[in-house]
Amino acid sequence: MKITRKNLFDAAEEKLISPEQAEALLEFFEAQNKDVPRFTFTHVLYYLGGLIAIGAMTLFMNLGWEAFGGAGIVFISAVYAALGLTVTNVLAARHLAIPAGICATFVVCLTPIAIYGLQQWLGVWPDESVYRDYHRYIKWHWLYMELGTLAVGAVIAWKYKYPFLIMPIAVTLWYLSMDLTAMLSGGDFDWELRKLVSLYSGLLMIGLAIWVDLRSRRKLDYAFWIYIFGVMAFWGGLSAQQSDSEFSKFLYFVINLAMIGVGVLLIRRVFVVFGAIGSCGYLVHLASDVFEDSWLFPISLTAIGLGIIYLGILWQKHEKAIAGKARRILPTPIRELLDSRS
Repeated sequence: MKITRKNLFDAAEEKLISPEQAEALLEFFEAQNKDVPRFTFTHVLYYLGGLIAIGAMTLFMNLGWEAFGGAGIVFISAVYAALGLTVTNVLAARHLAIPAGICATFVVCLTPIAIYGLQQWLGVWPDESVYRDYHRYIKWHWLYMELGTLAVGAVIAWKYKYPFLIMPIAVTLWYLSMDLTAMLSGGDFDWELRKLVSLYSGLLMIGLAIWVDLRSRRKLDYAFWIYIFGVMAFWGGLSAQQSDSEFSKFLYFVINLAMIGVGVLLIRRVFVVFGAIGSCGYLVHLASDVFEDSWLFPISLTAIGLGIIYLGILWQKHEKAIAGKARRILPTPIRELLDSRS
């Protein structure tokens, strides 16, 4: 539940608290949440600037850097990294956690190009591919760059402990699953195998995210980015599966509904968003293929929708009693996690 300025001063008008207490509580809540990312103009500027800088050294890297040669790339990356760490330390000393975390993340994102430059410098780069292909193609020899990024990311995340640092680690885990499969399959990495790898690696990342969530339940939200890329990988692999069986398609619908339930339980919107997209996709399939000529289908679907609304009304009426009983049977770590997120 989000408490706003209006909520506090409405409570003061109802004489539940005094105006002085409302002001003091507002200052307290703002201090408590100053390092939590929010949709404010300041935070938008932080992340926009940070993502532009990170994108410049990752997604938007062009062939111009190849002119510097391996040694030049390593040197420039080292200068950028030193500058990034210096700015991180300055911002951290001023208790500006969000921009400090973005600058530290920028340093982690420099790791792949630095390792690429080192391999070019040492003459051990195996083919004619260039760094900008790193984010576009699946190749086994990206593994050195990915493992190095995970190592650097783990060290910097351990030192600075900013949640945004988990973002490049989560992305790299996703890349690593694909490239590792390419290596183990001898490069014969067909589309069916890609879908299965995405599905199971996504499940593993979701499991990792839940573990991180439980471990950090009394701290900051370190699991956010792992959930994002875990759900994307799992749902993408699941949705790409092909089947002529209506039962399999119905099972897909059930899994998406379960994702919505998990999202509500864990208070993670990414499950709800992708689960809702998948569920709507199944309903589109029913309307366009299975019940294409049936006049009863829209009527039935309307009845189901109204039934779900009624279920929501019943849930709202009995939510406290049901949630209280359900939480009493949950393990203590999960109960504490839910309490911290609600």
